[in-house]
Amino acid sequence: MSDAAAAPAHTPGTLTPHPFPAHCLEVDSLVLERGERLLFNGLTFCLDAGELLQVAGRNGAGKTSLLRVLCGLTRPMDGDMTWDGVPVRRLDDGPGGHLAYLGHHNALKDELSAEENIQSQCRLHGCPQTPEAVFSMLDELGLGGHADLPVKLLSQGQKRRVALARLLLLRRPLWILDEPFAALDVQVIEVLRQALEAHLAARGMIILTTHQVVPVRGPQRTLTLGDGA
Repeated sequence: MSDAAAAPAHTPGTLTPHPFPAHCLEVDSLVLERGERLLFNGLTFCLDAGELLQVAGRNGAGKTSLLRVLCGLTRPMDGDMTWDGVPVRRLDDGPGGHLAYLGHHNALKDELSAEENIQSQCRLHGCPQTPEAVFSMLDELGLGGHADLPVKLLSQGQKRRVALARLLLLRRPLWILDEPFAALDVQVIEVLRQALEAHLAARGMIILTTHQVVPVRGPQRTLTLGDGA
């Protein structure tokens, strides 16, 4: 069952979420090939509540591919994933019910406004938000005056902020983030840093890739992918 069903909506004026129940993600013996190249073989790790895992490796090592596997967007050749001891494939709401994914692409509809993009996704995932909550979050990310504009009129950095606002409002315990600091200015990087720390403090979990030093306090580990990792 999704945590979003029982999770309270965002409280305007704060990035601090209500605490999540303690969860555990276990990944066992994942195998994935791309073309004829083995990206990883027997990849195993676990992630507990309040932990951040940075996936590192050279370009082409399979970092984004791993994130897509964890999100259920790519099927591995072999291996298992469990959420609180239950195989992810057997969860009632599938692999997406416990996580929120922010990839390279912002996945926004250009003709909709920033507020409409967020509202539609929150409703789709069972956590509708009040207009006040959405506007408050956009304002905290420096988009208070752009909430009603069609997304196609926003810069790439502004679009990234809209996608970040959506992530924060979805209220999922596990965040999977692909280069979340890309195309953000210093001010928004600081807001994101605070949001990541608050998520971890609330027993949330984070798996991310980044070419930057992760400026976040809290338990962190690094998983380095390489040829045949």
